[in-house]
Amino acid sequence: MLSQRVKAAVIFVPLVLVLIYIGGWAFNLFVLALLLVGAFEYTRLFAKMGYRTSLVVLIAGVTLLVAQRWFLKDAHLGILLSVLVLITTVAALIEYEKGATKNAISFPLNLAGIIYLGWVGGSFISLRALVDGRGWLLTALPAVWLADSGAYFIGKWLGKRKMTPRLSPGKTWAGLIGGILVGTIFGALLVLLWRSVAFLPVTTPLWQGALMGCVLAILTPVGDLLISLFKRTAGVKDTGNLIPGHGGILDRIDSWIWAALIGYYLVLLFKAV
Repeated sequence: MLSQRVKAAVIFVPLVLVLIYIGGWAFNLFVLALLLVGAFEYTRLFAKMGYRTSLVVLIAGVTLLVAQRWFLKDAHLGILLSVLVLITTVAALIEYEKGATKNAISFPLNLAGIIYLGWVGGSFISLRALVDGRGWLLTALPAVWLADSGAYFIGKWLGKRKMTPRLSPGKTWAGLIGGILVGTIFGALLVLLWRSVAFLPVTTPLWQGALMGCVLAILTPVGDLLISLFKRTAGVKDTGNLIPGHGGILDRIDSWIWAALIGYYLVLLFKAV
């Protein structure tokens, strides 16, 4: 199992980093593909819980939100959200007429999946599209990866008090604190690295990287715990088996998409001060 995990990471992580570096159509299409696979896993998870969701509606909604981030740069968002609410409403009504007697729950589930994957997940594209977005995305994601590794090893070493014994028994308060320290330190070091190769302006303060690493280390575990909640409720270990040793796409990007969303708004804040 460990060998599979290492092999998958050796392929997957460099691919992500290369695509972030390239940006443009290649990166955006890759993000869309990840989110659509995530939509498929989302429908399967809720099917195991006994709830019906529409893969067609999810794919359409996620694609529209990603396209909006890609081509319209957040313009006309109110119109698009109104259209998505209408689409999910009509889809629920049609499914009920077809005989799905418990289909009322599909409306909020479809809408939640579209917003979670399309809006939160679409933040990858918004962050990468910013001026200096390459450097900031290459700060946000590795900071989260390193913080997660730090939390794991420090939690194994010092962790006694469980943080979420029902959702994720392996998480400890010591691990969280360790992850915050690692994320903060490496956030600053990553900014220093990207300044040296002109991915970020040489005037970018190190404290911005430290703050980003700290905030992401604190908040992104919520994304991991949300997917754990889905899996616990569905009674499954992984969201899928696409990545050997790592499970499904949602297992991998559960904290990444929150890193992109929070990182995007942090960069906007940095530019405003």
